[in-house]
Amino acid sequence: MSDDHPVVQLPGATAQGTLQDSMGIVVTEASPERVAATMPVEGNIQPYGLLHGGASCVLAETLGSIGSALHAAPLGKVAVGVDINATHHRAVREGTVTGVATPIYLGRTTTSYDIVISDERDRRVCTARITCQLIQAPPGS
Repeated sequence: MSDDHPVVQLPGATAQGTLQDSMGIVVTEASPERVAATMPVEGNIQPYGLLHGGASCVLAETLGSIGSALHAAPLGKVAVGVDINATHHRAVREGTVTGVATPIYLGRTTTSYDIVISDERDRRVCTARITCQLIQAPPGS
């Protein structure tokens, strides 16, 4: 991860060695109200040289899960994803994409986020939605 961006540390969690780390996702902003991150296209493509739709889903789930976890922590809970859907609007072959997650609903037992992923020209690449269940934090987390 780059030293010029803040590292988001969630209680009981690490990004090192995770899928987020492997895919080059860099979180640039994180609060329950807004989570933003970048991800390189290179290394996250499908056989035709386009950004893989699954990579967009990983970025979206990462953002929604971080926001949900930040909302859940003061409640003594952790967030686990239970539903995600995504619509892919346009292809991307190079550069970096940026995802921004904003809450639809922040409750005591569930959260839902809208995630918009855009290319470097600020064109929408993907729209996703994630719902997380908030469960009691395991002992020691």
